[in-house]
Amino acid sequence: MRRKAVAVVGAAETTKLGVIPDMSQIQLHADAALNAIEDAGLRPKDIDGVATAGDSPVQIAHYLGITPTWVDGTSVGGCSFMIHVRHAAAAIEAGLAKNILITHGESGRSRIGSPPRPPAPSSLQGQFEQPFGPLGPPSLFTVPVLRYMKTFGVTEEQIAQVCVVQREWAGKNPRATFKNPITTDDVLNSRMIAYPFRLLMCCLVTDGGGALILTSAERASSFARPAYILGTGESVETPMVSQMEDFTSSRAFRVAGPLAFREAGITHKDVDHLMIYDAFAHLPIYGLEDLGFVRRGEAAAFIAERNTAPGGKLPLNTNGGGLSYMHSGMYGMYALQESVRQMRGIAPAQVDGAKISVCHGVGGMFAASGTIVFSNEAP
Repeated sequence: MRRKAVAVVGAAETTKLGVIPDMSQIQLHADAALNAIEDAGLRPKDIDGVATAGDSPVQIAHYLGITPTWVDGTSVGGCSFMIHVRHAAAAIEAGLAKNILITHGESGRSRIGSPPRPPAPSSLQGQFEQPFGPLGPPSLFTVPVLRYMKTFGVTEEQIAQVCVVQREWAGKNPRATFKNPITTDDVLNSRMIAYPFRLLMCCLVTDGGGALILTSAERASSFARPAYILGTGESVETPMVSQMEDFTSSRAFRVAGPLAFREAGITHKDVDHLMIYDAFAHLPIYGLEDLGFVRRGEAAAFIAERNTAPGGKLPLNTNGGGLSYMHSGMYGMYALQESVRQMRGIAPAQVDGAKISVCHGVGGMFAASGTIVFSNEAP
């Protein structure tokens, strides 16, 4: 894909975030979608492409009264929306659609109109992992992180630092669920969930949604504050965390990230702002290493040394992340929203002079990955 050939021209989240017991999941999709359409200055009839995950694009298009010429229902977990951005950009380049809506809505906490979450008994996870007793992501994600800690000598205190730093960012964000500062002791004294994860190392469980509108760079020139797409990448590894090639590294990360960097034509020194999906506290550690910002085994110390904190040289998860800002279950949309806000210069914790933002996501338990590189400089 040509650099800066496609741009995000509309971006918005649901009017409310957090606990929303009076809205069903499809209503959350619609609220986010209509907010993003309004942000772009468009109308639903202007949309001719629809992508979503968790729900069907058929349902979303019907509910919004859209008749699309292109649809994408890729659903590989929380990074699905990064992959939708990649697919949508390719579709616009190919002339398959002009204005594409990517939407997310999830009643993660209230469970109003949400599908059941347990894996099907006939699935690979249902046959070969669930019979051994894991209770979802908090216990499944311990498998790789325990090996990582043993291999590189990373301590619980260092992992807790991820939570502390991200809470600092959340304190600058009025929409964040948790804003009060926390200490390493606060994290380590919070309730044990599944070793080594304490409660404050685990993502929030909330309700909400978000949406993006993409169009060509030529059309984007007439919109306010476009965020141009420089590069994209995607990959998958395995639906079972127990079958990862290497528990200390994500193969999907190592493919998606470098793909996006090569397409964007950038180096790590060019990155002003970084979002790494943080459903649990270890994910920014894996992301920093697998994307090549630091060497293997060095990311925990890099974060503890405040390189990613406010005032640090690599601002990371500046909205507070899934640990403190918002996490309805599929967090990738919220990471994308923050990258777009940073490129538009309207983020609550705005990074001064930021011109390039990298947004990196995970799906499932290291099952999939998507990476998007944004720029606010016009082609």
